[in-house]
Amino acid sequence: MNNAPIFTQDTIVFGLLMLTLGFVFYTSTSSSAFWKKFYKYIPALLMAYMLPGVLTTLGIIAPEWTSINASGEAVEHKSQVYYIASRYLLPAALVLMTLSIDLKAIYNLGPKALIMFLTGTVGVIIGGPLAILLISTVSPETVGGAGPDAVWRGLATLAGSWIGGGANQAAMLEIYKFNTDNYAGMVIVDIVVANIWMAILLLGIGKSEKIDKWLKADNSAIEVLKERVSSYANKISRNPSLSDLMVILGIAFTVVGIAHFGASNISEFLTNNFEAVRDKTSAMSSFGSQFFWMITIATLLGILISFTKLKTYEGAGASKIGSVFIYILVASIGMKMDLTKIVENPGLIFVGLVWMFIHVALLFLVAKIIKAPYFFLAVGSKANIGGAASAPVVAAAFHPSLATVGVLLAVFGYVVGTYGAMLCAELMKIAAGG
Repeated sequence: MNNAPIFTQDTIVFGLLMLTLGFVFYTSTSSSAFWKKFYKYIPALLMAYMLPGVLTTLGIIAPEWTSINASGEAVEHKSQVYYIASRYLLPAALVLMTLSIDLKAIYNLGPKALIMFLTGTVGVIIGGPLAILLISTVSPETVGGAGPDAVWRGLATLAGSWIGGGANQAAMLEIYKFNTDNYAGMVIVDIVVANIWMAILLLGIGKSEKIDKWLKADNSAIEVLKERVSSYANKISRNPSLSDLMVILGIAFTVVGIAHFGASNISEFLTNNFEAVRDKTSAMSSFGSQFFWMITIATLLGILISFTKLKTYEGAGASKIGSVFIYILVASIGMKMDLTKIVENPGLIFVGLVWMFIHVALLFLVAKIIKAPYFFLAVGSKANIGGAASAPVVAAAFHPSLATVGVLLAVFGYVVGTYGAMLCAELMKIAAGG
């Protein structure tokens, strides 16, 4: 099957993504009455996320595709744009956004961020079996199957992804031995449902004040953090010179290089010396993930740099450059969203939507009880569903200084991901009657 998009070269794809970002930022700052009204209801970040998805849906670009070579064989292709954005630009953005971090102010945010993260985790754990029970009353064949084809085994991989990330998802595939021929269907559910929730979350950011009012939330600690970072930036603000910009990029990508070097060596050392890390069926296998260590090292070094004089480069626009990188990452994530996939397996998609609804409902219930701001709800959810690639994006949408909160919570997700997913899988096995 040849399903290649119109443009397959990553250089052209990247150009189109930058065109969409340029369009979004040009229109969102336009004095036109139409655009002012439009962006009053639709956040610019949501547009930056959705437009690449539209390009993918129309077949103009694609994150991956299959072509037929001269011998008549199917050849799999994958765009490297997301890989570069997540492995190069994401760690660079985290460094630049933590440059002016105020650790004391983050500590003063209190326990609500962690409570909302753990609520999101519990929502995923109980959401899976509840979704199976609910769907089985209407369409038992959708959540049925036996042996390696049992749907609950496939949904276990979804639990791994939604609590931790890719490494946890792979671990669950190894542990529960789901039929790999059917695995692509689970990946589609993961992408479609997670992307729909991401879009709703971003839409909510534009209405966060109204949501906070409904939750009766006290977000004074968040405002204090934002104010402290902003006042510091204003105090040291200067018109950046070429030298400033080159030093900022030098700091960012030097740390990226160190993070990759450290991640590669730590991952290799742990994998070679610890059976629990090497064993893909082990809950400790996440510590063999290079991506996990890359994010952890980049964030840690960014925090350490914030104690040095290099912190003053925030005044030359370090976090703004970090925001540029984040928006490129957002566009590359949006590129994964093909709306036509929703109709490929409607039954499983519906299972995923019910599961996600339970996760979201529990988050809102707990947020209402403890009066947690929408920021904690959104970041707590994405630290589970999306992990380190999405949580800082959502956090930074509120304010660049908050990106680190998203990363720190996402790291928890990696640690508890396989344990939580295994508990979820066992509950789904019971719910499915087998």
